[in-house]
Amino acid sequence: MTNTDLTALTGDYTIDASHSTIGFTVRHAMVTNVKGKFNEFSGTLHLDGGDPSASTASIDVKMDSIDTGSADRDGHLKSADFFKIEEFPTMTFRSTKAEALGDEDYRITGDLTVLGTTKPLTIDLEFNGAAKDPFGNERVGFEGKAEIKRSEWGLTWNAALETGGVLISDKIKLSFDISAIKKA
Repeated sequence: MTNTDLTALTGDYTIDASHSTIGFTVRHAMVTNVKGKFNEFSGTLHLDGGDPSASTASIDVKMDSIDTGSADRDGHLKSADFFKIEEFPTMTFRSTKAEALGDEDYRITGDLTVLGTTKPLTIDLEFNGAAKDPFGNERVGFEGKAEIKRSEWGLTWNAALETGGVLISDKIKLSFDISAIKKA
């Protein structure tokens, strides 16, 4: 049973990483998409059902947990060519603004920090609902998406293709499936 009375949802939540996904898609070799995700992250939400603009989000992602289904590719992504995980082990997002767009749609804007560079990121979210799980936890769910240009965060490594174009696109599509549990 879902609960869509937003005022009843007001409170602090912890992201349930075992039931959430932070993923990405990037064009590879100009012909296909490679998808990946981060397996280790944590975060909190503060939801204000009476005033959604007072809601906040904070997420920390362990960069060593990147998973594209290829150990060699993951190793390259962790290297100095990309994420430099020895120097920058964590990617963070801290919200600065939340907006209700109508129906179940919301937008959250914040600061995304990658490789020590902080730039604004806007995420469009859809509220998927709220429910009490079989263990008595109050849960909320959101699905979100955003697009970034990786070069804006200093992720510029690439290789030219003989047929023209580049190996990896600058545009990255981000996806979020978030389940969060209300703190008692």
